[in-house]
Amino acid sequence: MGITTVPFDAADSAALDEAYQIGAAAERADVPDFPPFCRQRFIVGARHPWPGIVQCRALARLDGVPAGYLALSLPQLDNTDNADLELRVHPAYRRRGVGRALHEYGLRLLREHGRKRVVGMTVSALPGGVARSAAGDAFAAAVGARPVLGNVRRRLDTGQLDHAALAGLAAEAQVSAAGYRTVRWRGDTPEEYAADVAYLDGRLLADAPIGDLEWEPERIDVERLRATERTLNARGRRRYHHGMVHEASGRLVAWTLIDLAPSTDWHAWQQITIVDPEHRGHRLGLLAKIENLRYVLHHEPALRVIDTWNAAENRHMIAINEQLGFRPVDAWTNWQRAI
Repeated sequence: MGITTVPFDAADSAALDEAYQIGAAAERADVPDFPPFCRQRFIVGARHPWPGIVQCRALARLDGVPAGYLALSLPQLDNTDNADLELRVHPAYRRRGVGRALHEYGLRLLREHGRKRVVGMTVSALPGGVARSAAGDAFAAAVGARPVLGNVRRRLDTGQLDHAALAGLAAEAQVSAAGYRTVRWRGDTPEEYAADVAYLDGRLLADAPIGDLEWEPERIDVERLRATERTLNARGRRRYHHGMVHEASGRLVAWTLIDLAPSTDWHAWQQITIVDPEHRGHRLGLLAKIENLRYVLHHEPALRVIDTWNAAENRHMIAINEQLGFRPVDAWTNWQRAI
């Protein structure tokens, strides 16, 4: 029978479940320290994509057995020349042409949609770090992609936190942050801060190092922020925020977020941390992160580890994270291919 590649949509529960099983097996093999692959995030994510994103999915079968899946995300509001690719092959069926068949299928589809570039990510080992397969990097290079942005995942073991040192860091930061006050919330952004959070979110790709990645800043407004929040709510994400308000203007000028999957209480993701460029130099990012870390630990007593990613060249944020106790685990590379 060989390899067959068939598109499917989110209404096809059987195909979606087969794709989920492939993804879960792949993640167990490739990043065994990750929390279990969240079924709710995967299923609901397929049915409720991010605002402004059209998704295309395909399932590959090898001799009739589900062996791999492809998910393409096509931005509609910005980056309309680009696409994002997720390609997973079940560990039992690797090195048999499944990944290449899915990749070639995806390229044909993207050309039909007029896309010029596609981006994907792989994981690999750091020197002296935990073992990771080099197969993802080798595959990306073999299909003509080039590495455009290197990232490192760091992990915080909350059981090893030095709370006295954190208190000292926070006290020092408070001195530099005179004229600012902290605010916090869970879940959706309060209306009074929504416009400022949307502005900060939209600045992320403009401010963060992105190497040679060709990806334009996203245009985020309150409507798009609220649509993103509805998607996160549908996926069951528990979200903890801290912000810094500039007292003279009343604007929220720094923001950080930690969130957890609905299926896990021991693991969280440190997401965005950003400070308005006009308000940098006051240690607002450090103070917000420390306060948010305390906040999430108060509400999530079972939390043991928090993972975060930083571009390898983002020395400022890496220094902050390492002050808090985050330590390198593995390398993640963004690859981009012209279509």
